[in-house]
Amino acid sequence: MARTRYLPDRGLSARMGLTMFLLGLLYVVLIGVIASYTNLALGLIIAAGALFAQWYFSDRIALYAMHGRVVTPEEEPHLHGIVDRLCAVADMPKPTVAIADTDVPNAFATGRTPSRAVVCATTGLMRRLDERELEGVLAHELSHVAHRDVTVMTIASVVGVLAGFLTRIVMFSGMGRGRRDSNGAPAVLVVLLVSAVVYALSFVLIRTLSRYRELSADRAAAFLTSRPSALASALVKISGEMGRIPSRDLREAEPYNAFFFAPAVAPGFTLSSLFATHPPLQRRLDQLGEISAELGRPVT
Repeated sequence: MARTRYLPDRGLSARMGLTMFLLGLLYVVLIGVIASYTNLALGLIIAAGALFAQWYFSDRIALYAMHGRVVTPEEEPHLHGIVDRLCAVADMPKPTVAIADTDVPNAFATGRTPSRAVVCATTGLMRRLDERELEGVLAHELSHVAHRDVTVMTIASVVGVLAGFLTRIVMFSGMGRGRRDSNGAPAVLVVLLVSAVVYALSFVLIRTLSRYRELSADRAAAFLTSRPSALASALVKISGEMGRIPSRDLREAEPYNAFFFAPAVAPGFTLSSLFATHPPLQRRLDQLGEISAELGRPVT
């Protein structure tokens, strides 16, 4: 057996690498333009500190936001048993196991490193899926842990955070300087324009990276369990069940869609493919169908 059975996808990795490169290029442009007009030392320190805290405490923040609670093997032996099996096969440290008491059928995993990660399933998910389907979903989430996706997405978010945060600094410093310097107002306008463009582009690129990340996790989970049909079944079942969840519960969950196995979208609220955190359901099912053909097992 190989060291790990979470297989890489070179095609997806290349596209994610290109996206990160473009985000880095935007970062250089933003810093270069703003640095021409103001001293960014304090702003950079504060922004870097906020991002570091977001990454370092990501497991606690996500659990708190989703009202999740850590459970022991005695409290949830079935859930722990599935996680134990998957971690043994993947040859990875076992994360903290948690449950969120909500009827929204979903799961998420987060944490700055595999040894400091948490995987959480909702009670709604556990009620609706059979063991094979639940195993597929948890394998998907553990793939995010193994591939350190929290770190990747935190780094990717640097550009957007700085674009918004540093723009405020420039506005205040520029307005103050504008009273003493006739060039202050044009400088502020230039920085605001560049920052707005950078923020918009970084937003689109981060969402694109998130969709690649989900496809990569689906692929890794399907090969790890050798049951792409179970993951496909879970996707169809969860997507169908979302329509039966109260709109209020879905709207409360929507801000955390980037964490989830499948997006929680309230009826009447649509997202274009450009701004979605997850690939379309059919795109995910098509990929699982291709993996099934590769493994010689039909998707049922």
